[in-house]
Amino acid sequence: MSYINFDKSQLVNLEYSLNRELLRSNRAGSYANSTIVNCNTRKYHGMLVTPQPGIDNENHVLLSSLDETVIQMDSEFNLGIHKYPGGIYNPKGHKYLRDFGIEPYPKLTYRVGGVILTKEMVFTTREDRMIIKYTLVDAHSPTKLRLKPFLAFRNIHTLSKENIFADKKYEKVPMGIKVRMYLGYTDLFMQISKENEYTHVPDWYYKIEYQEEMERGYEYQEDLYIPGFFEFEIAKGESVYFAAGTRELSPSLMKRTYNAELEKRIPRNNFANCLSNAAQQFILKKEKGTEVLAGFPWFGRSGRSTFVSLPGLTLVNGDLATCKAVIDTMLSEMQGPLFPLFGSGSNAIYNAADTSLWFFWTLQQYALISNDKKSLWKEYGRKMKVILEGYRHGTEFNIHMDADGLIYAGLHGIAVTWMDAVSNGKPVTPRIGKTVEVNALWYNAVCFALELAAANGDKAFCREWQPIADQIPVSFMNAFWSPERHYLADYIDGAYKDWAVRPNMVIATSLPYSPVSEEIRKEVLSRIKQELLTPRGLRTLTPKSPIYKGSYYGTQAEREAAYHQGSVSPWLLGHFVEGYLKIHGKSGLSLIKSLYDGFEPVMTEHGIGTISELYDGDPPHVGRGAISQASSVAELLRIGYLIKNYS
Repeated sequence: MSYINFDKSQLVNLEYSLNRELLRSNRAGSYANSTIVNCNTRKYHGMLVTPQPGIDNENHVLLSSLDETVIQMDSEFNLGIHKYPGGIYNPKGHKYLRDFGIEPYPKLTYRVGGVILTKEMVFTTREDRMIIKYTLVDAHSPTKLRLKPFLAFRNIHTLSKENIFADKKYEKVPMGIKVRMYLGYTDLFMQISKENEYTHVPDWYYKIEYQEEMERGYEYQEDLYIPGFFEFEIAKGESVYFAAGTRELSPSLMKRTYNAELEKRIPRNNFANCLSNAAQQFILKKEKGTEVLAGFPWFGRSGRSTFVSLPGLTLVNGDLATCKAVIDTMLSEMQGPLFPLFGSGSNAIYNAADTSLWFFWTLQQYALISNDKKSLWKEYGRKMKVILEGYRHGTEFNIHMDADGLIYAGLHGIAVTWMDAVSNGKPVTPRIGKTVEVNALWYNAVCFALELAAANGDKAFCREWQPIADQIPVSFMNAFWSPERHYLADYIDGAYKDWAVRPNMVIATSLPYSPVSEEIRKEVLSRIKQELLTPRGLRTLTPKSPIYKGSYYGTQAEREAAYHQGSVSPWLLGHFVEGYLKIHGKSGLSLIKSLYDGFEPVMTEHGIGTISELYDGDPPHVGRGAISQASSVAELLRIGYLIKNYS
């Protein structure tokens, strides 16, 4: 039995199985994603989801799903499952499921009378291709397998509807066909490793429903196109391969291609390996550079998430080359002192006050591993100066340094911190002014730049910036600390100070250069531990607040209102852990180990083998949002690394 396994009772229980999703991706940004019983519950689900440069360069669902039918004599057993209006599931292929395991590849076992059929799936690393291996383990009479593809050919954020523009033609290719529903798309090749009969009977299946979209308040019914079906005989003990991709593959190479992928995978045979395996899925290697995807299935690249995630995704495993490649890619898109928050090129959005400061933190982590401060300053010193000068003298979104040395940022109607949820066109937590984490990051950035400059003999820089570094801690204390409350203000705007207990102050406890003393860091961590710490990370707001939202559920507006008003963010736990261990050392390991080990049950929840974007603030802390988030996975890996170092 594999490390992650589901039995018959769990699989046939749709209330259980439809809330657990499996994800595979490749280095080009394509992915396959569905529930563990292969019933799609999101518009983002699909067996082959891939970028379409001929349209918008965003991800598009080409092959939505593939229904298998076992045929023996005059009997047919459909193994597929789709939801239709009225809560009807048809067919009900999940009732034939007996087992699901995840190693070495995801494997479903079906039993239909005397037939035992296994289905193993692999997503190739470099090419946009899904390969499925069908093995007839047992059968008492001649058996055929019919494969019926459901096609969408649409952007992941939209839904397909029957239309007269769909191209219903097909072309034969070795052991299969190629189709392209609309102009601008890449061809979809569907091939089988043995001789088969393809029957072209184009048809539409109407109003297939996606439960998750219905619950999220979005359009949730879709029409999918079926061009026809493939049929082939399969003998007891025989394995047959089906490949769906954007390029033709020789049928004779399917088995070899499938087996070769095994050598490229980190086995998901324990908790730590699951995290390392998940980390690989966020790294994209494109022609223009190497990027970090923020999360699956709907996130693209985020500048903030990139720098927050990089150390955990790469450096803790000693992968300095990938870390540097991502940094260099981000620097190529820097505009003034700012990095793109979302998008690229003419579509880039730069409204983030903290992203450029997280860049300094990432370089710090790189320096700790590489132990090479001289080359860092020579290579990145000029860019670091551009950022510091830009913040000092002022840049977009009213980001500027005040006379007290602290950074003010924000404009009405625009959120510039990581708490950037927007509801009905307005930021939920605008936090305009001097925010606690931005200024902690600012102090850390200035001090790290001074450290590198001193190591490289840049005396002019040191003379100019040392007085500012000396000024910031005094101003920070005066602005944010309350001796009566024993914690730091969340943000300040003029005479107004926001004393909501939020996790942003944890950043001041974890950074290599902190603007507050050890005693204050101890008090801050104590307050966070009392009100914000959960087994899944830190709440974004104390439950004592009248505006606290303990569940991230409902319509888009309801979810946005809860996003940073109580929902738990796992990535913040890494900074709590680092701050806590700096204070308590080895004596703090017991708590930290229990928090780290407490995430192991998550491997069989929500996103299988990975960590979700967020969790409910209230117990039992259900996984919500994206099923696999780069920053969540990265910080769990970094926590494991910190535990080893302190041990």
